[in-house]
Amino acid sequence: MSRTGSPGEGTGADTGTAAGALLIVGDVVTDVVARHRTPLAHGTDTAAEIRTLPGGAGANAACWAAATGCADVRLLGRVGTDAVGWHEERLRAAGVWPLLVVDDSAPTATVVSLVDASAERTFLTDSGAVLRLCAADWSDSLLDGVGRLHISGYLFFAATSRHAVRAAVESALARGVPVSVDPASAGFIAGLGADVFLAAADGVRVLLPNADEALLLTGAPDAEKAAAELSHRFPLVVVTLGPGGALLASDGAVTARVPASPARPVDSTGAGDAFNGAFLSALLRGADPAEAAAEGCRAGAAAVSLTGGRPPLP
Repeated sequence: MSRTGSPGEGTGADTGTAAGALLIVGDVVTDVVARHRTPLAHGTDTAAEIRTLPGGAGANAACWAAATGCADVRLLGRVGTDAVGWHEERLRAAGVWPLLVVDDSAPTATVVSLVDASAERTFLTDSGAVLRLCAADWSDSLLDGVGRLHISGYLFFAATSRHAVRAAVESALARGVPVSVDPASAGFIAGLGADVFLAAADGVRVLLPNADEALLLTGAPDAEKAAAELSHRFPLVVVTLGPGGALLASDGAVTARVPASPARPVDSTGAGDAFNGAFLSALLRGADPAEAAAEGCRAGAAAVSLTGGRPPLP
């Protein structure tokens, strides 16, 4: 096992931002995106447009943060030897500093994204090396120069990677670095259990669920009540609502509602990741949470107009 790269290598980014860097600990994934205009025909062929693209919720969010003005974005994740060079190259090209742990025993994670005519996506997920990120892969020095730490919730769904998450969160709490988490997957939360997820997220200051994840984490009847309930545990909760925009809650109450930006949907893969990256980038630049959420909505609208989960390369 080894880690590629180090902050400052190969991107030309300005490391002297007063607000500090954004460090994302998350998933790096090879996406196979299949857009099919007709319903899947079981047992036979369905015509589709198929592309292989770099993805992963954490990696996508990092790329959107860089694309929306964050000058210093770093990504810690675990990949297999099969695709490390390709992923590292694409992250660097996007302005992200890849801190990739190379796994000699497991392949890079792969997701098959089935995108229907309405742009809704369904994932088939092989987590590969992602959930093998471990506490030994974490170092307190990774927080040097960091202003915010963001964690992809996919790492919560295996005991090994949860230990890595807790090591990162505890290091950040000790340094006073605010932590945000994207719960990532309602389906995986259902398998893990909401209580286990919430316990692993103890100490997080910003929670960024979508509506389905917020409902599952609380059992509340609607997104507003779920956001308000979660804000008793997390100081700021931002629930994304797709075409409904986003709502913000703190201290047990909804404090703002942000409308969605207009979009012509092509593929919803990565829309939430785009929101998260732009939202965190805006916070680091000094925006208030509602302003940051508006930037997130604009990035989400841009994302759904593209195939795959990343912004175009600069």
